[in-house]
Amino acid sequence: MTAHFPTAVATLAEGGNHESLNPYLTGGGALFVLLLLLWITTRFNRDR
Repeated sequence: MTAHFPTAVATLAEGGNHESLNPYLTGGGALFVLLLLLWITTRFNRDR
C-alpha cells in the first residue's frame, strides 16, 4: 500500500458530506422512483 492509504481511509470514514446532496431530497427521490416502479409493475400485472 502507499503512504497515502491511511489518510484516504480517514477521509472516507468521516463521510465527506457534500452540501449539495440533501438527504431528504435523495430519500424522497428514491421513494418516488420505487413507488413509480411499483405502480408500473402493478399496471402490467393485469394479465388475468
